[in-house]
Amino acid sequence: MTLYNKTLTDFNNNFIGFATLIIIGQSCLGSAAAMNILRNGTSLIQMFQLGIIVLICMLVNTSILAQMKHKVIFNLTILSVILSISLIFINKIII
Repeated sequence: MTLYNKTLTDFNNNFIGFATLIIIGQSCLGSAAAMNILRNGTSLIQMFQLGIIVLICMLVNTSILAQMKHKVIFNLTILSVILSISLIFINKIII
């Protein structure tokens, strides 16, 4: 938990810079996940995965633009990164 708390403190202190990096970074990571999902076709499972990744990436961007609490934005960003990386790996293994 000390890494989480230290990173959250840094995030709170430099929110504007981190918010810019988060929007760019998680949008790129989400689009890479979407690309890997669509490589496997357009079945119902892939469309469900695509909907989930688009929803969470839009949620992160919206939370930043809506100026939600910093901890909420930070936690959504962590969720977005974990989900994007997981879906990239899952869809790479299938191919």
